[in-house]
Amino acid sequence: MPWGLRKTVSILFLSLFYLPLCYADINLPSPQTKDGMSLFESLKKRVSTPGGGFPAGQVTDDELSTVLWAASGLNRGKTGWTVPMSKGKAPYVRIYVASEKGTFLYEWDGHFLREINNQDIRGDIGQQSFTKRAAYSLIFVSDANALSDIKPDEVTNFSYTAVGAMSQNVYLAAAALKLSARYIHSIKPEAISQALQLPKDDVPLGMILLGK
Repeated sequence: MPWGLRKTVSILFLSLFYLPLCYADINLPSPQTKDGMSLFESLKKRVSTPGGGFPAGQVTDDELSTVLWAASGLNRGKTGWTVPMSKGKAPYVRIYVASEKGTFLYEWDGHFLREINNQDIRGDIGQQSFTKRAAYSLIFVSDANALSDIKPDEVTNFSYTAVGAMSQNVYLAAAALKLSARYIHSIKPEAISQALQLPKDDVPLGMILLGK
C-alpha cells in the first residue's frame, strides 16, 4: 500500500477509534391517563409479587410509559407532578431503568429515557437472584445536588418519603395495568453507583421490579 494511502487509512482509523460514545434517547409513548381500572379497585388489587415466582414476561413500551409517568411524571403545567415533593421542588429522587437493552434515566421533563449505557445490569444490582428475571428494574436514586439546600440530617427522610410516594404510585399503576411489581430494599449500592456512573453523593435507595 502506498505511504500516502496508508497514512490516510491510519488517520481515519484513529478518528473512528476516538469518536465520543453516542448514546440514544428513547421517546416514550404518551401515558394512559383515562379509562382503565378505578383507583379503589387498584388499591384493592395492589400487591407485591412473590420474588421466587416473579414472571419473566415482557412489558410493553406503553405500559412502561404509564408506570414511569405515575411514579414522577408531570400531571399539570410545567411544575406539577404525580407525587408530592418538599418545598415545591422538582422530583429529587431520580428513576433509573435497567433492562436487557441497557440502562436509562427517566427524564420527567419531556417524558423520555436518556441512555446511560447499553449494559444489562439487572443481575448485578440486587441481593436476590430473581431480580435479573424482571423485564425492568426501576432504581430510585437520591439526587444530592437537588437537595443541597436541605439540612443534611433531613435529606434521608425527604428522600425516603419521596420513594414511598413514588413506589406506591408504581404499585397502583402496575395493578391497573395487570403487571407484576415488587419493591426491593436489599440492593447493592456500590454496584449500582458504578454501573450508573452516579455523582459521588447520589445515593441508591431501593428499586422496584416490573414484569408481566
